[in-house]
Amino acid sequence: MELLTLEHFAGCVNEPFSAALNGMDVEFVLVEARPLPPPSANAARAPFSLLFRNTAPVLFPQQIYPMRHARIGEVGIFLVPIAQERAGFLYQAVFN
Repeated sequence: MELLTLEHFAGCVNEPFSAALNGMDVEFVLVEARPLPPPSANAARAPFSLLFRNTAPVLFPQQIYPMRHARIGEVGIFLVPIAQERAGFLYQAVFN
């Protein structure tokens, strides 16, 4: 499998990703894709962060979610809940 980079996700901001959870599909919308500070000299990729929003009234636990997107395909993404907004919960994924 190809190493995912910020460029894979940058064009997907404001688009839905579908995550499988307990036999049902849950929608997460990618609301931000941004670079992180430069890596060490031996890094395999430039680090980046993704921010997803989910509008469900429940908080999903931090874990790896098998997420699907039309252009990216299916990929496991470790999501960590970081904030609650009126519109739902925010989840962050960090790739380094």
